[in-house]
Amino acid sequence: MRKEQDAKEKARGRGGGPSDRGLVIGIDATNLRRGGGRTHLIELLRAARPANHGIRGVVVWGARDTLDQLEDRDWLIKRDPPALSAGLVRRTLWQRFRLSVSAHSEQCDILFVPGGSYAGIFHPIVTMSRNMLPFEWSELRRFGWTMTTLKYLLLRWTQVRSYHRADGVVFLTQYARDAVQRITGSLEASLSVIPHGLNTRFLQRPRQAFPIANYSDTRPFRILYVSIINQYKHQWLVVEAVGRLRRRTGWPLVLELVGPSYPPALRQLHKTVADWDAEQAWVKYHGAIPYDQLHDIYQQADLGLFASSCENMPNILLETMAAGLPVACSDRGPMPEVLGDAGVFFDPLEPASIEQAVDRLIRSPMLRADSARACHARAAGFRWEACAEQTFGFLADVASAYSKHADHRCVG
Repeated sequence: MRKEQDAKEKARGRGGGPSDRGLVIGIDATNLRRGGGRTHLIELLRAARPANHGIRGVVVWGARDTLDQLEDRDWLIKRDPPALSAGLVRRTLWQRFRLSVSAHSEQCDILFVPGGSYAGIFHPIVTMSRNMLPFEWSELRRFGWTMTTLKYLLLRWTQVRSYHRADGVVFLTQYARDAVQRITGSLEASLSVIPHGLNTRFLQRPRQAFPIANYSDTRPFRILYVSIINQYKHQWLVVEAVGRLRRRTGWPLVLELVGPSYPPALRQLHKTVADWDAEQAWVKYHGAIPYDQLHDIYQQADLGLFASSCENMPNILLETMAAGLPVACSDRGPMPEVLGDAGVFFDPLEPASIEQAVDRLIRSPMLRADSARACHARAAGFRWEACAEQTFGFLADVASAYSKHADHRCVG
């Protein structure tokens, strides 16, 4: 793969670097090894049209398994120094001491750091806010005094420092922009709110709504909650809420939980399931399911539920909406910004509130049908093409502004 890439560069006359005109964007994928960060990079570059913004080349530094997920493009160069496939310490040292040198050697005009933290000396840089846990103490306290808490506190320190040193910062939601700046204070960098896009395979026809009387023990009404089992996701409170609703109404409800788990939270979930569904008849925990199979899970559900109290950009909520499901959703964080008036909101810390929202949707097929249509229409507006256009446009603007400022200082 590397030999093929070098051959392409040589054939284009780059001599290992980009061509002779236009901007060169560097992207630091040092710590984008899995999850939403890597998905964002893959989809962003797949949808990108850099030439629209006067960009002649994009250079990405990352681990080989990350770079292999990036589709080849004439303008894309992939770099995989051995340190980036090693442990955290070597990756961090490489980013701190070698990335700036590499970016200069590739003739980069700007460096984009979607991972959020950057300690090098290259400028201009644009970083990105992806994780709200370091910035919301009330949520972080749910982990107690653990190594997880210490990790997030360290991340908070490094990201605050990075944002203050950056020339531009990308936020995924207006909520995140406001919440982060309550901690950092006003940032001097250029700021932009650019939501993620949505993979179109999640877009499904809005779900047809039937009366609850049409369901039975052999054809139960399926409530789906996709997310990691974690302290701020509150799956055990959802179990209690659905259990109360089943007990009060006798409705044939099944709660489907999908996602990996944080061990302390999983123990809390198992304890609550033992209290409410000792025979494991209606709570179904499926564990982690590969990302490329998730759209099939949504097709089997009748109602989507999202009970997180801490998010930056809730991709899972967006996928649930795109699947054409009616949605019951947490009223915390950026969820109202993303869902708008397309769903029914609840307090994720109160089982009675969750129960009431689910009851309201199940009791009214018309409300479910309206929610499904509105969710689908709203989700369709989150496109990777728009995300890529806004992102590369912002990078080009920051690079141009920095260059003009540098020229002005030289003239002065």
